[in-house]
Amino acid sequence: MATMYSLFFGVLFLAVLFLGGIGNSAIEREVAEDQPRSMAMGARPGQADRTENFRENIVNIAVQEIGIGEATGNNDGKRVEEYLAYTGLGKGYAWCAAFVSWCYGQAGLPVPRNAWSPALFPMARRYKKEQVEEDAVRPADLFAIYNHRLRRIDHVGIVRKIERNWILTVEGNVADRVVSKRRAVSAIYAFSNWLD
Repeated sequence: MATMYSLFFGVLFLAVLFLGGIGNSAIEREVAEDQPRSMAMGARPGQADRTENFRENIVNIAVQEIGIGEATGNNDGKRVEEYLAYTGLGKGYAWCAAFVSWCYGQAGLPVPRNAWSPALFPMARRYKKEQVEEDAVRPADLFAIYNHRLRRIDHVGIVRKIERNWILTVEGNVADRVVSKRRAVSAIYAFSNWLD
């Protein structure tokens, strides 16, 4: 029986991860067909600081949500359900990745748009270890927390500010609300960049 559960959840995990990647790829392709890639990723031709404006806007949107909480502690509540709906889910689901996606969407960006936190860290978007050590991580990048029991990323949030070996964050679904936390860079499993 335990083998059947493992097999079922393994197949389910791969399907969700695969379909989540396809969903983001399809959205990215759809946007890219309508405009040059640089515009689809948030930058406009001839405006080098456009990406920085998106970064600032995303962080500001996230900061304005600090304090928003669940209604009953069951992944519910008007605003929480808006975050989930943005990624196609209803109340009752974990919402940290939906919150991040919603913030990017409010800034006018079509991706990421996924409620599955591992899907927000594809290798093509992850910072390499050397880049993290060279302080390449910037505001509005995403950070991941790894759960050893689950053997996967199970929490995501937005980098608000970098302070030497620490980051200041904005993240949803922590103690049933949107919070700002100070986290050691050494405790972060991965960082991803959806803007460059």
